[in-house]
Amino acid sequence: MATPTKKTKAIADLLEEMTGRIAAINDNVCVSPPYGCGQFATGFRDQTSRREFSISGLCQACQDSVFGE
Repeated sequence: MATPTKKTKAIADLLEEMTGRIAAINDNVCVSPPYGCGQFATGFRDQTSRREFSISGLCQACQDSVFGE
């Protein structure tokens, strides 16, 4: 299970309000639409992708969609 990265309170509050990022990461799911897919976050390609999940809350498929493969 990933641990959400630390953010300033203002940024953390904004991201939580917009995406539910902390709850999603704690539940090991991608953030909900329209930002992510809301599906279980499994099968990361590498350590960098797993780290990105702890930052953004995006699963591998959503990371690929946003950042490219």
